[in-house]
Amino acid sequence: MKSSRRLAAYALAAATLTTTTLSFADEAITGLSVVEAEDLTFMREEEKLARDVYLTMQEYWDNKVFVNIALSEQSHADAIASLLDKYGLIDPALDATGYFNNADLQALYDQLVTRGMASELEALHVGGLIEEVDMLDIQHAIDRAEHADIIGVYESLLCGSRNHLRSFVGSIERQGVDYQAQYLSQEEVDSIVGSPMERCGNGNN
Repeated sequence: MKSSRRLAAYALAAATLTTTTLSFADEAITGLSVVEAEDLTFMREEEKLARDVYLTMQEYWDNKVFVNIALSEQSHADAIASLLDKYGLIDPALDATGYFNNADLQALYDQLVTRGMASELEALHVGGLIEEVDMLDIQHAIDRAEHADIIGVYESLLCGSRNHLRSFVGSIERQGVDYQAQYLSQEEVDSIVGSPMERCGNGNN
């Protein structure tokens, strides 16, 4: 799946997104396939997007679920950054909250924050959407990865996203609203939410 297709799930709009193609070092130098390098680079900013949206929603709604999950997302982003460094890839992430090198991610951050500003309940649904899409993206990256260390990090991130979805859905349902799947199937979401929190490592507990 191309990055633009993954991003379209966030956008919740009919417009087609075009992702800028990045140049990567030769496989003989990095030890990674082009696909692995692309996935790592994209995932670095995708995890930052999740963190930045949650930090911004915390400022608006003062709901500790956002700050708690933002801390976990920081650990996700740090884990990916370590892999980028290990394999000699350029880290695309900018330090400032809410700013991205990837223009599509920048637009999506702005859109998701605008949606989340509508109400606290809508902000929690934004969190659910982010985690559903993250899970699918991470699983696709796992399926394409060849290196055990990269797969191990991705599996930890996938576990963390399941926990995050449980937290967001719990917060939504405590407001008397039934959570409806936004990207995964309802069966997949119900199976995740109906199972206990997991111990994942990398700050995901």
